[in-house]
Amino acid sequence: MKVALTGNPNSGKTTLFNAITGRIEQVGNWAGVTIEKKEGDIKKGLNKTNVQVTAVDLPGAYSMSPFTSEESITSGFVRNENPDVIINIVDSTNLSRSLFFTTQLLELEIPVVVALNKIDLSKKKATNIDVDSLSKLLGCPVVETVSTKGNNNGLEDLISTVVEVTGKTQTAPFDIKGVNMADQKSVEASDKKRYEFVKEIVSKVEERKVISSKQTKQDAVDRVLAHKWLGIPIFALVMWAVFSISQAHLGPLLADTFVGWIDSFYAWVEGSLGDGVSPVLSSILLDGIIGGVGAVVGFLPLIMVLFFLLALLEDCGYMARVAVVMDRFFKKVGLSGKSIIPMIVGIGCSIPGVMSTRTIKNERQRRTTAMLTPFMPCGAKLPVIALFAGVFFNDAAWMGVTMYFVGIAIIILGALLVVRITGEKNARSFFIMELPEYRFPSIKRAAVSMLSRGKAFIIKAGTIILLCNAAVHIMQTFNWQFQAVAEGAENTSILASMASPFAIILVPLGFGAWQLAAAAITGFIAKENVVGTLAVVYGITNFIDTEELALVSGSADVAQIMGLTSVAALAYLMFNLFTPPCFAAIGAMNSEMENKKWLWGGIAFQFGMGYVVAFMTYQIGTMITTGALGSGFIPGLVAVALMIGYVVYLVRKGDEVAKRKVALSS
Repeated sequence: MKVALTGNPNSGKTTLFNAITGRIEQVGNWAGVTIEKKEGDIKKGLNKTNVQVTAVDLPGAYSMSPFTSEESITSGFVRNENPDVIINIVDSTNLSRSLFFTTQLLELEIPVVVALNKIDLSKKKATNIDVDSLSKLLGCPVVETVSTKGNNNGLEDLISTVVEVTGKTQTAPFDIKGVNMADQKSVEASDKKRYEFVKEIVSKVEERKVISSKQTKQDAVDRVLAHKWLGIPIFALVMWAVFSISQAHLGPLLADTFVGWIDSFYAWVEGSLGDGVSPVLSSILLDGIIGGVGAVVGFLPLIMVLFFLLALLEDCGYMARVAVVMDRFFKKVGLSGKSIIPMIVGIGCSIPGVMSTRTIKNERQRRTTAMLTPFMPCGAKLPVIALFAGVFFNDAAWMGVTMYFVGIAIIILGALLVVRITGEKNARSFFIMELPEYRFPSIKRAAVSMLSRGKAFIIKAGTIILLCNAAVHIMQTFNWQFQAVAEGAENTSILASMASPFAIILVPLGFGAWQLAAAAITGFIAKENVVGTLAVVYGITNFIDTEELALVSGSADVAQIMGLTSVAALAYLMFNLFTPPCFAAIGAMNSEMENKKWLWGGIAFQFGMGYVVAFMTYQIGTMITTGALGSGFIPGLVAVALMIGYVVYLVRKGDEVAKRKVALSS
């Protein structure tokens, strides 16, 4: 049998789905996290019958009359896929809001079981709910549940009730069938009747001892964290603390041990190969595969600590406040607060971030958000940030925070340009969001989220990054005649000949070496490859312990090996962070934009933005630190001027379109 899990956003639906199936789906405090239906079989410990029960986690919805993309998925599945039973997750702390959706489900002639969720929070607030009376008034079973706790959570009773009601007929509490959905007045009349019915039920079954008009502790905290001016510096401080812990304190402490294991494995393989193995094969295995992959995997502890802390922030309800704080700024540039949701999701990975833009109804806002979301540094870019922060900036926690705020600034600028180019600068946007209650974050859920993301990172390191680093090492080892290049003559290799033309373009940015160009190119396959390729081309096996960095000729450190000043290193970092993302994320952009013109325009904008930001960082930074302009200033200035000039042309063209729209509307 197939069971549909439905409910309002933030009712605990996905948490309950994870609890009854043992699956690991992302749990968020905002709408749009579950953007597609997800399936999983009920755990045997909860299902005491011989019937196989499959649960389908549907996106959160407030109504069966779809207004957003996620509501369309839910409505379409329930109406067309004929589930055997509907589990309606109802937030017991907000019955009056949740039961409106329940009344619509009860009219579909599909058995409904109400999971009265978060009952522990209701009792904590001294709110009493008469479950038996509620069940009689609704005409369906009601089961108290606590999806966040392991014992006495009502989940076993819920599943047994679901099996019992299969195939049974339920009578809707009232009948408003025959409503003409095309007639606005008819719909409004039916909704009014539904609201009155819900209000009557709540008055009979619920007894609250908390006065809703009184300001609570949660309200007092929101007045600070979600304040229109204080919210941003507080967010910056929170992110600084997250990066300080993950990149400068706890993360490196764990990484030193982890890197020690990698070094031991490297030494063991080297000893096992012996002297009888071909030097070329040995070099590919040790330096290309183990060394390159190991250099990337060495950052895994830092990344997992960061993911763990971000999961705690999501679970406690803080990240939802960030979306509210950013809404007022996003509205001014033609987006809405809902656009921040894909960008926050994109902190973990740009691919699901871009995919979650499908919940944005406005087509221009959706495409713009899909184009701008990759500017938020994702998990794949964290090793690059950690590498350059550690080598060139003494593990400064502000480096990571700065990159995120530079990303936000670029997103705001990009949104402003897009709304001008498309001629929609007068368009209005809206953002409706329910703030979840603050709660103590679950260590277990944060750990599960961390392990899930860490697993994905390791899989990528063992597949894409491994193959890419092996290919890079082979191309660096041989020339086009497939002869091994002599030591010191690497610039005659296949890799050098392919990367050198691209390196010329990068001279005005401060990093015209073919090795750095090669690393940037492989970063388009997967951003972690930047670190792996640098490790291969420079023969570095340990980036983590700054006191024991792998040395060349026993004297030069990593910074000297790369030949970068701190300013050039910062420019190189920004170039890799703010140029187009990996190929998989570009594929997601193509899927969500559904327009080739937008796709190629977005890729061109991303490359141009990364180039301009890196150019300005290097040239201005060099002027400040040395009193002179950097190399390649004139050709770089010409290239940047052409890019900016073309954008100005498009903006003026868009302004003319906007004027015509205003004239037509008037």
